[in-house]
Amino acid sequence: MSIWWSLHLRREAASVPLARRLLLGTMEAAGVDPDISYDLSLALTEACANAVEHGGDPSPDGSSGAYRVIAYLDGDKCRIEVTDSGPGFPIGRVLQGTSLRSQLPSPPPVPVPVDADREHGRGLWLIEALADHVDFRNRPGQGAVVSFDKILKWREDALLKAS
Repeated sequence: MSIWWSLHLRREAASVPLARRLLLGTMEAAGVDPDISYDLSLALTEACANAVEHGGDPSPDGSSGAYRVIAYLDGDKCRIEVTDSGPGFPIGRVLQGTSLRSQLPSPPPVPVPVDADREHGRGLWLIEALADHVDFRNRPGQGAVVSFDKILKWREDALLKAS
């Protein structure tokens, strides 16, 4: 089975649960294991929240701008990409086309927990902890892209129906 969808969303807080619900509904209909669906939906929520918060300045007309979400469920893999039009990741924080793990000494440790009382700064680490592969990159003058993927597992009843 192969499913692909793309959303063009306003950079408003209300867009985040919309993207999450669409992903969860798609995975439910496809028969994806609920634990995998939850992990991917949480990672998507964090990526969308970052796009809403950091994805660019308001437009001259006062609107908040937009960001894009693309999701692919293809075979046993789900790939999600969130693209914004903001300033991108700060130099030194995330290098072009890398993940946080690749910037740390080898072997890569488990993401370092941040102060539990902090309200910000955990999203990128959560995405890496929940996905199998993550890529953060800047598009010079065009914003940031967070893409991540995960190998899918299927509900037992989904496998029985496919037989």
